[in-house]
Amino acid sequence: MKHPILTAAIAAVLVSPGARLAGQSQAPPPKATAGAAPRTADGHPDLSGVWWRGADVGGRAPGGRNVIAPALSSFWSLYTPEAQARAKTLADKDDPALACVPTAFGTLNVSMFDVGAVAQIVQTPKFVIMLTETYHGFQIIPTDGRPHRDTQPPSYRGDAVGHWEGDTLVVDKTNFADNNWISAEGRVSFHSDALHITERYRRVDANTLEIEATLEDPKVLTKPWVVPKQTLVLAPFDQIMQLDCAGSESQALVEAAQSPAKK
Repeated sequence: MKHPILTAAIAAVLVSPGARLAGQSQAPPPKATAGAAPRTADGHPDLSGVWWRGADVGGRAPGGRNVIAPALSSFWSLYTPEAQARAKTLADKDDPALACVPTAFGTLNVSMFDVGAVAQIVQTPKFVIMLTETYHGFQIIPTDGRPHRDTQPPSYRGDAVGHWEGDTLVVDKTNFADNNWISAEGRVSFHSDALHITERYRRVDANTLEIEATLEDPKVLTKPWVVPKQTLVLAPFDQIMQLDCAGSESQALVEAAQSPAKK
């Protein structure tokens, strides 16, 4: 169920990623023929493409199929007693996303919590670049064996490095800022600066991308959170849109929603 405060705020400043399809035709887009995953010149699977859960922001895929994003209940259940007590003091109004702060669990795997999220991968011999429409976010992931950067300040989505294990891209993320949440839309999911994320991306075939992830945060979690495997499909368009978020406008909507009703 959508959280009314955040839904109103985001709706006022973002264009629905699924609107491009709904406005073009009532018929579902043509389905590409599945085949082997394409490969780059160096032999690795080519992860390039626009990926989504196959649904618009209403959670309904072309053709009427329901697509449901996984709940965060298993993450919340791992909070330490101190973190659980803090979580009870937070609500929709405290969501950093209202001020256009990106989630920590961002880039491509933002789709794990937003059925309408759309993300794009651009793969080169030295980098995998992940782009998302929401917040116009990006992350550049080196895949040439370099280590994490010692001089990089903490950031919302951490510092990422990747390597290949067979046909799977493994991404290691550290050095997070602690002032954003794992997810948005009022889902209380704060973390600490000790957050460590390991992600695994595998292109199963020409049309399918599987994502697995494990989050560790010893300051607020009692044990690592293993995210259920998620499956994204190749979108019927080849370029994402730029969707800017205006934090001041969002905050004004939130404050208006929180103020006493005028008589």
